[in-house]
Amino acid sequence: MGEMDYKCLRNEDSEVYELVAKEGNRQLTQINLIPSENICSEAVMESTGSILTNKYAEGYANKRYYQGNEFVDKVELLAIERAKKLFGAEHVNVQPNSGSPANMAVYFGLLEYGDKIMALNLMHGGHLTHGCKVNFSGKLYNFIEYGVEEDGFLDMDKIREIALKEKPKLIVCGFTAYPRKINFKKFAEIAREVEAYSMADISHIAGLIASGVHENPIPYFDVVTTTTHKTLRGPRSAIIMCKESLGKKIDKAVFPGLQGGPHEHVIAAKAVAFKEAMSDEFKVYSKQVVKNAKVLADSLMSEGISLVSNGTDNHLILIDLIKSLGAKGLGRDVAIALEETGIITNCNTIPFDPSTPFRPSGIRIGTPFVTTMGMKEQEMKKIGQLMALVIKNYQDDEVKAKVGKEVKEIFSCGLDSNVFKA
Repeated sequence: MGEMDYKCLRNEDSEVYELVAKEGNRQLTQINLIPSENICSEAVMESTGSILTNKYAEGYANKRYYQGNEFVDKVELLAIERAKKLFGAEHVNVQPNSGSPANMAVYFGLLEYGDKIMALNLMHGGHLTHGCKVNFSGKLYNFIEYGVEEDGFLDMDKIREIALKEKPKLIVCGFTAYPRKINFKKFAEIAREVEAYSMADISHIAGLIASGVHENPIPYFDVVTTTTHKTLRGPRSAIIMCKESLGKKIDKAVFPGLQGGPHEHVIAAKAVAFKEAMSDEFKVYSKQVVKNAKVLADSLMSEGISLVSNGTDNHLILIDLIKSLGAKGLGRDVAIALEETGIITNCNTIPFDPSTPFRPSGIRIGTPFVTTMGMKEQEMKKIGQLMALVIKNYQDDEVKAKVGKEVKEIFSCGLDSNVFKA
């Protein structure tokens, strides 16, 4: 469990403690390649578990509906100012509890039910809140989808054509499984051309943007949402950034529109994470995340594994198992086989997937977590080789046992880990 001993939990509730301890051991002894997961610092975890959880602070700083907010007001204002500085934002709301409610607040604040929104097709790398029919977004709003081309890249000219034809009220630029650079400026220009609001959901790449590794959409977009974990390496939560002119609409949508009392303990953890993201060490870390992803992608491809768009520009890689294995719907089977060896991934649809989200034909991986653990290019090359071996032999128990031993050897070599460091 690293440096966190949880002595009070151990004494108070041994059953929960044992489960937490086992999860801590799992996280630090497996190769976690899920691109939406990371390891936050001990300072972030302490803030998340602090006495601020005891305080109700319904409303906004200096305008609360409860008394006794002298210090939580300062915490929330500090988080806001740090987020503004980190991303260059005009207005920031740090109260959203997670990414989905943050996106909901934007729709709720700027649109009417049934309004038309343009966003990326879920099967092509979009998010549930970008119009999936089983999600609130698809139920309450009229979503028009755009997708990637056969080569795995977005065609901005085609996206513009759809926008001109459909005239949406909002255009969403945001992805959960797109491994390439995003032309933020062009997206915003298209939105302005059709007189639509522009929104960027940067949940996956926020840390890369904060450190200058990826372009920042803030100068171009009306609204930007992001989770604060993933590449940003903070607590599991979210924020909304927007133009000052939209601040009142967004704030009203978050509270009282959708949420009650904010989680000030998590807001404090966000403030800590924003400070950490301003450091030179974090910039070095973010650059290494991208370096690692590129090396891992090259390693996989050199072993005959096909990737959507033939590589990556960020932290994320999408494996095409149809081209790699010649069969559809094997994502879950391969993900389970990899887990049996100590390599943690998630199955995912690929563009134009002939199968279903329940039996997808891809594997989604990324490098934020393993980079925090101290892994670099040498480990990435080896991991790519081991993954390829399992993918090609996912039903072979002998191969999986052999790979499992080699995975353990990676950890026995010692890593220059950033785990739990502030």
